[in-house]
Amino acid sequence: MSAARTSVILLLISSAVLTAIGVVEVFSASSVYAFTTYDNSFWFLERQAIYAAIGVGVLLVTARMRYSAWRRLSGPLLVVSVTLLLLALHPAAGSSVYGASRWIGVGPITVQPSEFAKLALIAFSASVLARKGGKLDDWLHLALPLGPAVLLVAGIVMLQRDLGTTIVIVGSVLMMLFVAGARLRHLLVTGIFTLGGLAYLIVGTAYRRARFLSFFDPWKDPLSNGYQLIQGLIALGSGGWFGVGLGASRQKWAYLPNAHTDFIFAVLGEELGLIGEFVVLIAFGVMIYAGIRIAVRAPDTFGRLFAAGITSWIGLQAIVNLGAVTGLLPITGVPLPFVSFGGTALVVTLGAVGVLASIARAGAATRRART
Repeated sequence: MSAARTSVILLLISSAVLTAIGVVEVFSASSVYAFTTYDNSFWFLERQAIYAAIGVGVLLVTARMRYSAWRRLSGPLLVVSVTLLLLALHPAAGSSVYGASRWIGVGPITVQPSEFAKLALIAFSASVLARKGGKLDDWLHLALPLGPAVLLVAGIVMLQRDLGTTIVIVGSVLMMLFVAGARLRHLLVTGIFTLGGLAYLIVGTAYRRARFLSFFDPWKDPLSNGYQLIQGLIALGSGGWFGVGLGASRQKWAYLPNAHTDFIFAVLGEELGLIGEFVVLIAFGVMIYAGIRIAVRAPDTFGRLFAAGITSWIGLQAIVNLGAVTGLLPITGVPLPFVSFGGTALVVTLGAVGVLASIARAGAATRRART
């Protein structure tokens, strides 16, 4: 079996495992909330299953596309994504939840433009860096036009009060710069400015500052800022090795906020135990490993950077979410890829998996032609 075929199989198996676990756990974690809110315990399950089916269809389409098409489309897609991000901020078009304006209502469904912006910005960054080639030693070539594009997208996302997505977006682009061969001192300076900006955003806003401080000692404010983390840790601790049983979570009975979205891993740990958590961690590890193999074997620079950006995005977002749920990182409100409830996120992420498969297929074809 060829290396490309092995990478694609690993990629698809890990995606299928995570998506299936997500559909099951979304139903379990949301059933109580869905019944009390919509008088239908299957409300979230029905939608997540539909999103998963649509996502598989998108995956099949992107896997059969020539990934080079994304290079031509990256600019227009970024413009459309920025327009949608701005539209989400408008009171007439956007919808707000917990004070965050991240969604656009389209009939009975809501769309989250920041998910499209992740993929569009990664494609645009790969296109720019591939075109720059050996000019990345020049600071000006490194910064333009990539810097303004990243700042524009990140700035609008911050206006939507979505720090977690901003971290994922900026972190993914920094990883792409590293893969592209940017000078370490340039990356170091960029990283320092990024951390400084992140510190300012946290300290300069009262609710972010309070949430960040509660990360160090959640028991200091157990009924407010530390409440969600404490309940999540209780859920994880209650699971033991094998869990309390699928569907038997106690924390989902209105104790744990966002049980079916940001903190779904806590409910999963409670119901399936440490064994279930290991399955999820292994699946993400296999996916990242496959993504790295695909990037290394990509047929050109654009494909290598595009694959590296997608892999960084999925891996970094998983780390940020799992770190928050387990108390290793501050809570930022980032969902767990493939597993948390969310239609736009699931469809776009599965589409990105299809892009990785397309890059792997092209790489294999190129090596066969050279042979």
